[in-house]
Amino acid sequence: MAKLFFRYGAMGSGKSAHLLITNFNYIERGMRTLIFTSAKDDRYGKNIIKSRIGIEATAIGINDLTNIFEIVKNSENINCVFLDEAQFVSKEHIFQLIEIVDQLNIPVIAYGLRSDFQLNPFIGSSYLMALSDDITELKTICWCGKKAAINARIIDGKISNQGEQIQIGGNESYISLCRKHYKEGIING
Repeated sequence: MAKLFFRYGAMGSGKSAHLLITNFNYIERGMRTLIFTSAKDDRYGKNIIKSRIGIEATAIGINDLTNIFEIVKNSENINCVFLDEAQFVSKEHIFQLIEIVDQLNIPVIAYGLRSDFQLNPFIGSSYLMALSDDITELKTICWCGKKAAINARIIDGKISNQGEQIQIGGNESYISLCRKHYKEGIING
């Protein structure tokens, strides 16, 4: 029986790398997959998933009008569906993923952030936390060695809690911190 999986973690926890490695495992065994990502994330180009360690793959970009269920339903012999940057998708997209699992009996593995730089949950992640069959945290560490759980936005070398919820960026804009160092505003030792 297929399941909806949610793999979440702070930035730098290897979410994209994990997705790409798991996708490779399916392909290596002769299975077919579909990879989706949010069209909002264009750091590495349009419809590209790229890990910090350098591996990458093309993906289908999702915008507000994309019907993931219909794309998968109209594709042949799909063995698994992957979604990167799941935090950016809508509630409707999460329900489409559920229908892929429940109606088409295809496993879906979604990867994303749990919360934003202001400690607020993302819509996509909230529904995945509430509705997934299997939830796993992928861990990374703060500069102090403790588990990092917070994605701090950095502006001019300091933690900022100002701005829009979505600002696409990588190491130049965000740092993963433990709660203590986030609260203290300390971004390095």
